[in-house]
Amino acid sequence: MDSVQLQDFAAGLVGGAASVVVGHPLDTIKTRLQAGQGYGNTLNCVLTVYRNESVVGFFKGMSFPLASMAVYSSVVFGVFSNTQRLLSQLRHGDPDSTPVLADVALASMVAGFISVGIGTPVDLVKIRLQMQTQPYIQANMKLKPTVPGFPVYRGPIHCIRTVLQKEGIAGIYRGAGAMLLRDVPGYCLYFIPYTIVCGWITPDGSISPNPSSIWLAGGVAGAISWGTATPMDVVKSRLQADGVYLSKYKGTLDCILQSYQNEGLKVFFRGITVNAVRGFPMCSATFLGYELSLKAMKRDQAETNP
Repeated sequence: MDSVQLQDFAAGLVGGAASVVVGHPLDTIKTRLQAGQGYGNTLNCVLTVYRNESVVGFFKGMSFPLASMAVYSSVVFGVFSNTQRLLSQLRHGDPDSTPVLADVALASMVAGFISVGIGTPVDLVKIRLQMQTQPYIQANMKLKPTVPGFPVYRGPIHCIRTVLQKEGIAGIYRGAGAMLLRDVPGYCLYFIPYTIVCGWITPDGSISPNPSSIWLAGGVAGAISWGTATPMDVVKSRLQADGVYLSKYKGTLDCILQSYQNEGLKVFFRGITVNAVRGFPMCSATFLGYELSLKAMKRDQAETNP
């Protein structure tokens, strides 16, 4: 793999880290709304978390995603860019030629498919750590942590070890089916709007978009992709939160049916506002981190090899 191909992975690493720092507090709120109980609306959820757990509550489970999301984003951007380059090479004989939208879509789907292998365990650990302070309510039965202040999982490594012991490898990949259904179309609605909006607002003759164009295009892409991904994101969150105390769902379809029967169609749009709102700054940060670090690496390479 040459340095150009590696640069995409390295730039994705920077973008992923930036997105976690910006988006994790809203991600915590989104997960509590989707899989928790008794929060009502978004504002009520924010106030409840702050009142009960202070500012620290919004950053629960962040250390693991900060490291792992950087790797995850590195894979997504690396696979996407290199697939796109390969398709341009096959179509035009030049890997650096401007890709057509069909190639952007195909590269997005490949990136979404590959990313699930890393993303499922990352999301599972993050959601278990975010949700373990919540009472589990099923019918008239309530289960709470046996000793207040002593949650089920002591941290990400303990969470992985516990899940592996109790549920095996299948437990770590719980929700993978829902994540595939979310991410394969989701990344199409991520990279395609970004490409289109960047093209619209970048002045003619510019070699690359400026930071404000990247920020706006990334934000729009994030809001669109996360907003439309919400129904499968709800299913994935519920499947992955399931199992902290009891296992309620047999799989993706069972989760969809049970959720619909118990709460109606509106349950699949729970957290859509926070998802779309959170998607804007998170994806702006991701694309800014990616594009600016890529530009810096290319500039350094040009100076090193005049």
